[in-house]
Amino acid sequence: MSGRTPELEAAARRVEELVRLVPDFPEPGVLFRDITPLLADGDAFAQVCAALAVQAGGPVDLVAGMEARGFLLAAPIAVHLGAGLIPVRKAGKLPGPLASESYSLEYGDATIELHPSTIPAGARVLVVDDVLATGGTAAATIRLVERCGATVVGLSFLVEIEALAGRAQLAGHAVHALVSVP
Repeated sequence: MSGRTPELEAAARRVEELVRLVPDFPEPGVLFRDITPLLADGDAFAQVCAALAVQAGGPVDLVAGMEARGFLLAAPIAVHLGAGLIPVRKAGKLPGPLASESYSLEYGDATIELHPSTIPAGARVLVVDDVLATGGTAAATIRLVERCGATVVGLSFLVEIEALAGRAQLAGHAVHALVSVP
């Protein structure tokens, strides 16, 4: 984490302190990162959202939050940046008309959707989620947002699980994680 500001370092420490590890959830062999203790600590939540917003670097028009924990982070980040919010939902959760993207993830296959009418052509979009694992959901979100005519200017995560190599699926995009774990 060297070379980062003291504010980013402090936010990373809060993530490490407050994100709870839950073995074998949602299925055996998976180590789930539970962010609810972080969300419940108002000061830590604000500090982490501000740090994720700072990592965006440049101007952002919209923040795309991936279902479901990404919504919880993306909304305050959007407010912090003065940007709009785009919820990226699982299939069947939004009324139409919709744009959708199917992809594979560690537990099977999935489809995400959004309202393309909420993304103006040329919009600069920051994609946000809690954990970068295999990168499938984030890569699908990039494809979906770009297909709607926007530009993904970066991706911000609380935690990156390096062993799952999700960053490789996001090549060509600025990817930031407050904490990286092996």
